[in-house]
Amino acid sequence: MKARPNSRQQKRSDVSATFAVRIQPRAAKNGVSRMQDGSLKIRLTAPPVDGAANEALVRFLSDTLSVSKSQVEIVSGHTSREKRVKIVGMSEEEVIQLLNPADQ
Repeated sequence: MKARPNSRQQKRSDVSATFAVRIQPRAAKNGVSRMQDGSLKIRLTAPPVDGAANEALVRFLSDTLSVSKSQVEIVSGHTSREKRVKIVGMSEEEVIQLLNPADQ
């Protein structure tokens, strides 16, 4: 018999946040900063080769936001530094709060 998700789990899967990021591959260390226009810049140590930076982005966001990698999806920009990312199970406010860089 298949277990049914409770209403709280069901509501969380309906919530999602989509936002734009600019990726800086081959950085000295992984991190988040805010650009002058207010958008997020994510630094990744991975090179932009064979999808390594995309995998590093998914892993970095899942670790930073404490969600599973399956909840992080690159919606567009797979071959670009400018990407749109979707996080399932978190509101935009929660994502912004957790990704808020300290250097603001």
